[in-house]
Amino acid sequence: MRASMRLNVDMKSSATMSIGEVAERFGLATHVLRHWEAMGLISPIRVEGARRRYRSDDLYRVAVILRGKEAGFSLEEIHEMMTTSDAAERRAVLLRRREELARRIAEAQASLELVDCALDCDHEDLAGCPHFQAVIADRIPEAVRSP
Repeated sequence: MRASMRLNVDMKSSATMSIGEVAERFGLATHVLRHWEAMGLISPIRVEGARRRYRSDDLYRVAVILRGKEAGFSLEEIHEMMTTSDAAERRAVLLRRREELARRIAEAQASLELVDCALDCDHEDLAGCPHFQAVIADRIPEAVRSP
């Protein structure tokens, strides 16, 4: 997974790129772009013997797809989000993903707190450290916790 993605379109509105150029720019295989086209996620124009040509708007759509995948969207969800004209449908897709992202962020934050706690611990037995135990206590089922 990429830490960040920067898109430098730097194309005049009439300029186009080949499938190979787009694939190289984004670090993708050309078959990925063809698959996304078959799914209706991107629609490059066709020129000279049906060769695909990508405009700046297509590059933004590719960037949206990649960012959506980074956020955990399936290609079907991305398709639904990008192609629906119904704002309520798009909002429902986004809200579902937002809830999932918030859950994942909370889990990652809890894991980070655990690691930070362990880094600050000088006890020989980490599991015996009262501070560490307090941080991890919510992972122990109620019936097992000691009084």
